[in-house]
Amino acid sequence: MEIEISSCEHLVYVSEIQQEMYDSAQRRGTGIAKRSIEYLSKKISEGNAVVATENGEWVGFCYIETWSHGKFVANSGLIVSPKFRNGGVATQIKHKVFQLSREKYPNAKVFGLTTGLAVMKINSDLGYKPVIYSELTQDEEFWNGCKNCVNYEILMKKERKNCLCTAMLFVPENLKINGAADQQPETDYSNEKESNLSI
Repeated sequence: MEIEISSCEHLVYVSEIQQEMYDSAQRRGTGIAKRSIEYLSKKISEGNAVVATENGEWVGFCYIETWSHGKFVANSGLIVSPKFRNGGVATQIKHKVFQLSREKYPNAKVFGLTTGLAVMKINSDLGYKPVIYSELTQDEEFWNGCKNCVNYEILMKKERKNCLCTAMLFVPENLKINGAADQQPETDYSNEKESNLSI
């Protein structure tokens, strides 16, 4: 299996990726920001995504979004093809897209919103910490992306202070404060379990 930073050659998978994102959200009964073919194509062609393939077949995907003028980065749309789930693919993709985020935006805070325990564990292993929503970007465009979620009404009733998703944040300054090296943690992917992932 190959896990690569996206390029124009990966555009052949965009329709399949978009459809699986939609189908996955429907199966789980939870929302995910709906993205157009054009939007995903732009992410792929600009090298702001990670694509996993095997023998010419699409395996998994995740992309980078920036908010608040590059102060925040989100690794979004993590999805693994049903055929390849439960083999540690999501963990490998998350590690690769996190590394890409850190290389492109070394001073940005990296964040995510998720209801998936598997994703929370992966994020935790990468150094993310659970936080309250006010610590995330306050960019209106980001929060508008939640409008397609079945839980949007809950989010608005709570004045965007919390919802059913857990907010997690990686802060680069914490590496300096703790004296930690900025490197990928050692991970054994062989026993990693993924459910229906998408963030």
